[in-house]
Amino acid sequence: MDVDALRAGTPGCRNRIHLNNAGAALMSQQTLDVVVEHLRLEARIGGYEAADAAADRVAAVYSGLAELLGGRSDEIALFDNATHAWQAAFYSVPLRPGDRILTGRNEYGSNVLAYLQAARRAGAEVVVVPNDADGQIDTSALAGLIDGRTKLIGLTHVPTAGGLVNPAAEVGRIARAAGVPYLLDATQSVGQFPVDVAEIGCDFLCGTGRKFLRGPRGTGFLWVRHGVLDQLDPHIVEIQSADWDGARGFGWAPGARRFATWELNYAAVLGLGVAVDQALNLGLAEIGKRNEELGDRMRGLLEDTPGVTVHDLGRRRCAIVTATVDGVESELVVARLAESGVNVTSTEPAHQQFDTEERNPPPLVRFSPHYYNTEDEVEHAATLVGALTGKRL
Repeated sequence: MDVDALRAGTPGCRNRIHLNNAGAALMSQQTLDVVVEHLRLEARIGGYEAADAAADRVAAVYSGLAELLGGRSDEIALFDNATHAWQAAFYSVPLRPGDRILTGRNEYGSNVLAYLQAARRAGAEVVVVPNDADGQIDTSALAGLIDGRTKLIGLTHVPTAGGLVNPAAEVGRIARAAGVPYLLDATQSVGQFPVDVAEIGCDFLCGTGRKFLRGPRGTGFLWVRHGVLDQLDPHIVEIQSADWDGARGFGWAPGARRFATWELNYAAVLGLGVAVDQALNLGLAEIGKRNEELGDRMRGLLEDTPGVTVHDLGRRRCAIVTATVDGVESELVVARLAESGVNVTSTEPAHQQFDTEERNPPPLVRFSPHYYNTEDEVEHAATLVGALTGKRL
């Protein structure tokens, strides 16, 4: 991987050390150019006309995402963000009083709120599977909790507030053996390392463009296994997702299109396509290897810094690193690093509610390097953090 060339093609690398890729990664110049070019085309000839002119390239985005995930292009639907993609899948699963949803302690906050809403509306039961000794979902406990009332297993692959990688494929084997639909939130994993739906064995997967895929904000996607479509009842119907029968009825559109909406930001979609192609060309195995190395380096440097505590869980860890600095609130650490040209962010306990019930972590400083970051940048950030230890800011 030619890191120097990748950085030269990434405008944001010129003036910042960007370690907030779990929030929104830096777009490449090529992605930026494609987005701006399409916006200019819309301004010149009109939005509908520009979309027609780009129809083949838009279709290629579906094919690219399918290749990225190991699925089929007709199993892909595009959204404006990952949460809406996740919700389209979740709310399509019919739930009745007494039905059970199994999920982990590290589930993302918006997903948790949807589970709680389903409990309130449908009388479903939300069952939180405990963590094992390493802090990842306990797959033995999961298997033991499945019964005839279990209608869904929901799992966040990589949580927003920590470096762990949940054992998604082992959960998939358990779900397939039990015949239970399996919804995987891969928002933080797609683009960070290889993610293959066949290997994982999930039935739904949602992701976003803005994080480790390095695409534009306002892009998301949903993959739905073709074999589960007949079990689902999409919660929104409109002219993109269904076909009128000419009378007083309709039929669902084929494949994952039944979850989609008609309107799209085509400039952002085309930018997403470029970002996906870049990831495929670099190779997800190579991307994953470098990201793991950078994450390990960041984590090790912080662990070796007196006054800094790393809070990551899991047997397998990735390029998301969370820490606290003794005597300094995490929001202030973020602000001081920003003053030195380093982008990081802090987590919120409300974004991982079930984890808060058990660990009750404070807001954490989140570092998330990506393959275009350098070892020097990681070391510089750790040095800046070390300089803050023991200070009352």
